Amino acid sequence: MSDTDTRNDTAAGTTDRPDPAPHPVASADEVEAAWRDPKLANVLYHDWEAQTYDDKWSISFDDRCIAYARDRFVAAAGAAGWPYARSLEVGCGTGFFSLNLRQAGILDEVHVTDLSPGMVEAAKENARRLGFEVSGRVADAERLPYEDDTFDVVVGHAVIHHIPDVELAFREMLRVLRPGGRFVICGEPTRYGDLVARKLSQATWWAATRATQLAPLRDRWARTREELDESSRAAALEAVVDLHTFDPDTLARTAERAGAVTVRTVTEELTAAWFGWPVRTFEHAVNPERLGWGWASFAYRGWLRLSALDRLVKRVVPDELYYNVSITGVRG
Repeated sequence: MSDTDTRNDTAAGTTDRPDPAPHPVASADEVEAAWRDPKLANVLYHDWEAQTYDDKWSISFDDRCIAYARDRFVAAAGAAGWPYARSLEVGCGTGFFSLNLRQAGILDEVHVTDLSPGMVEAAKENARRLGFEVSGRVADAERLPYEDDTFDVVVGHAVIHHIPDVELAFREMLRVLRPGGRFVICGEPTRYGDLVARKLSQATWWAATRATQLAPLRDRWARTREELDESSRAAALEAVVDLHTFDPDTLARTAERAGAVTVRTVTEELTAAWFGWPVRTFEHAVNPERLGWGWASFAYRGWLRLSALDRLVKRVVPDELYYNVSITGVRG
C-alpha cells in the first residue's frame, strides 16, 4: 500500500475513534522513551504544560493577542478573502492562533488539532470561555483525520518546527484544503534567530538565577529550588520537541515540493527577539510575585517599539537574520 493510500485510509477510518485522554503526569519509563521518540516527547511535554501554557507564554484572548494574531496573518497572507468559512488549525496548543483569528473576523467555523490531548481540551475550553465552540481532534499533522477538500484555510503558529517530516505535513495540509485554499503558518524559528535567542536566554538564566541567590535578594526575588529544577527539566525536554529551525528560502522550496503554489515567506522580529527572549527568561528565573503590572507594561511596550524598528530596517537586513519566519501557499 502506498503512503498516500495509507494517509487517506487513516483520514477516512479514524473519524469515529475516540480521542485519547490527556496524560499530564508521565512515568519515568515514558520520559526515558521520549528521548528517543520526538512524537511521544511532544505528547508528554505538551500534556504536562497544557494547564499552565497560557500563563507561561503570556497568551491571552484580548485585544493584545487578537491584534498580534491578526497582524501575523495579514503580514503573511494579506487581508483579502475574509472570513474563511471553514478553517483547521494544526498543532493548536491552547488555541492562541485560531481563537484570536476568529475573534478578529478572519475565521468563521474553527476546527483544531494537536498531537497532545491536553492541548486540544485546553483549546476547546478556551473557546467555550470566549462564548463559542470549536471542533477538536487529537491528530498527527503528518496524518490528518479529515477527508480531501475539507477546509478553506489551514493555519498554525509555532508548530512545524515540532514535526519530524515537514514536507509530509505540508502535503497533508494541501490534501485537506479545497482547490484554491490557503495555508498560513506563522511564528517558526529561523536558524540564526533561534541561535541568538537561545544564547541570550541561557545567559539571562545564568545571571538571574545566581543574582537572586545573593543574600540581599534571596528572600524576595529567588524562586524555590523545586521551581528552578522543574524549569530545568522542561528546558531539557524542549531540546527533544524542538526539531527544526528554518532558512526562509529552503522552507519555501519544501512547501513547493509538497505541491503548493504562490508560496511566500515573511520574517519578523530582530531586535524585538533580542529583547523579548531575555525578558521572558528573566520572568521564569525570578519570583513572579515581584513582577507586577509595571513590568508587564514595560515588556509589552518594549517589544512593540522594537518590532516597529525591525519593520523599518527590513529593507537592509537579510531575512534569515530575523527570529520568526511565516509561510503561506495555495493549493493549485
